[in-house]
Amino acid sequence: MHSTNVTNVQLTHLQLDNYGPWTVTPEPRREMDLQTLQTRLFADVAQFVGGYGGYVFPTRYDNLVAVTNGLDRRAHESLQESLGNRYPITVSLGIGSGRRPADALDEASTHLHEAGSAQDSDRTEVFGGDPLSKTARSDEDLHVAHFDVDDATGVYTDQLNEYDAYLAIERGYAALARYLREEHGALAFFAGGDNVIAVCPSLSDQDYHDAIDHVRETATVDLKVGVGTGYTAQEAGMKAKHALEHCREAGVPVVRDRGGENPKLQIASLS
Repeated sequence: MHSTNVTNVQLTHLQLDNYGPWTVTPEPRREMDLQTLQTRLFADVAQFVGGYGGYVFPTRYDNLVAVTNGLDRRAHESLQESLGNRYPITVSLGIGSGRRPADALDEASTHLHEAGSAQDSDRTEVFGGDPLSKTARSDEDLHVAHFDVDDATGVYTDQLNEYDAYLAIERGYAALARYLREEHGALAFFAGGDNVIAVCPSLSDQDYHDAIDHVRETATVDLKVGVGTGYTAQEAGMKAKHALEHCREAGVPVVRDRGGENPKLQIASLS
């Protein structure tokens, strides 16, 4: 049975301004210097957004996607100002919200597209969109699903060379991300190791079983998932982590954390 909960996701699209041209001006810059800049910037954004209970994921590193329920306009402006003061490049922001994460990201990205190209030297530190008001928010705004691969260490890490293990995990991630995006408007992000974190609309237990079955059939990778709901991404994500631990303990593929001070972990059935 589908939950009656209604998600209200706020996403922020962070895009480096004029980054491509900057990397080759006045001449091409050393690749490891660029990689260092990107990873440091991501770490700084993650630390800042995490302080407000949000999540950040790198997509192409010159673009980041943040789940920013809990960050108001002033927080976004402070982040933008801090990055502008500390890095040789600037960052533009677009904010969007909606029931489906994909729709929220479409709205956020549209604000940036309407302000000009990512490689337009005249487009600097754009701020588009409005954060959710406090009155528009609820304790069930975020649904976070934390997936990982069944026995990744035994099946992949301890059996294959690192690159082949990476390809196997990436194959499962790609299949899951595409399925969740196309079927439900959810956004899934690789989170290191064998972990994938997905920001989802309100989905049924059957929906999660179907996603796992799809990945098994199309990518021959077995997954399990813990699901949590909360006011912020971190709150929902921590509940999802606890639910995932129960998956491991109980040997079941889907567990949903029902929340509360003493969360009840509920094994998702197909009935």
